[in-house]
Amino acid sequence: MREKPVKHLSRRSLLRATVAGAGAAALAGCGVPAAYIAPGDRAAKDRSATDRRLSFANWPLYIDTDEKHPGRRPTLEAFEKRSGVSVKYTEEINDNDEFFGKISPALMNHQDTGRDLIVVSDWMCARYVRLGWVQEMDRAAQPNVARNLDPLLRKPSFDPGRKHSVPWQSGITGIAYHRKKLGREIRSTAELWKDDLRGRVTLLSGMDEAFTLLMLGDGVDVTRWTADDFHRMTDRLRRLVAKRHIRRFTGNDYIKELSSGDVLACQAYSGDIIQLQADNPDIAFVVPEEGAELWAESLMIPDLARHKASAEQLIDHYYRPEVAAELAASVNYVCPVPAAREVLASSKDKELAELAENPLVFPTDDMRKRLATARDITARERPGFAKEWNEIVGL
Repeated sequence: MREKPVKHLSRRSLLRATVAGAGAAALAGCGVPAAYIAPGDRAAKDRSATDRRLSFANWPLYIDTDEKHPGRRPTLEAFEKRSGVSVKYTEEINDNDEFFGKISPALMNHQDTGRDLIVVSDWMCARYVRLGWVQEMDRAAQPNVARNLDPLLRKPSFDPGRKHSVPWQSGITGIAYHRKKLGREIRSTAELWKDDLRGRVTLLSGMDEAFTLLMLGDGVDVTRWTADDFHRMTDRLRRLVAKRHIRRFTGNDYIKELSSGDVLACQAYSGDIIQLQADNPDIAFVVPEEGAELWAESLMIPDLARHKASAEQLIDHYYRPEVAAELAASVNYVCPVPAAREVLASSKDKELAELAENPLVFPTDDMRKRLATARDITARERPGFAKEWNEIVGL
């Protein structure tokens, strides 16, 4: 039996508490303006035809590996064999803001970052796109992306049509609960505020990770939420904090308390709960009746990347259903290629076939109707909202 990966449990918790982030502060603070790059100035001479290599920066442990040889990455090796392109793969992204701060000096000064592909969370992708720091992709060179990308992920507000970004993996921020110890089911966000959960509920501390579910619980259309919606949500949180209904705000450290039963319900990531359910079937995950957030971490090609065509080719490789299925089987996130489900379902491997039926990897039609992607927080809104949020969370 394939060993269940535990490798990605802490990645999405590595978000800086300031939310606005060190990189943003470096650009927006101290009187230093962010440097917008116009579309005509973003491309360098593409060396893909003569220099058969590319550099790919990703998060740690966010790709399939060979069980017997952990240093090998089968889907990446398949691309190298098929294309003749050698890939320098680095696991250097540990935090969205930290990585932004790392490469922003080059980007704002119109210099090559040394990377042809990067993967960051969509709320951070919005910042790169607004600044003009990533290039538009040639979809004609990416037929698999055009054909197989999940329709739910095609039109984020920051990048209509996904011209500058392509999801690497996706996920759901919903509600997890300890079914046995709670003694009842949870079907809506409102049920988190019932008296039997006082002091036994946790929410995520990151504003970008938390606010969508809470607004949906208030009946907000998160694709067009307003400042009034945000303030109404934070007013509710203040009251809940004052009543000590919310135990605390967390990163991924909710996992231990949920497993032990110290926390009975919490805001949680779908990928984490797949791991917990393997050891504790009493842990349940729900997309509330009011809806939950569908998020993505996406691939982008930075300005002046030297191997753009090869990078586009690699992205398209991962949108082949058989390749997407192999990756999904390893990382256990929501697969952005629905067609991969049929590949897994037809497998003779019982565990792979069962994965095709897991709604936390391939959401059911009913779940999909309740998934939403909020409009992103604009650069103008972020400082004020972050200040308000951090005062409530205690950051």
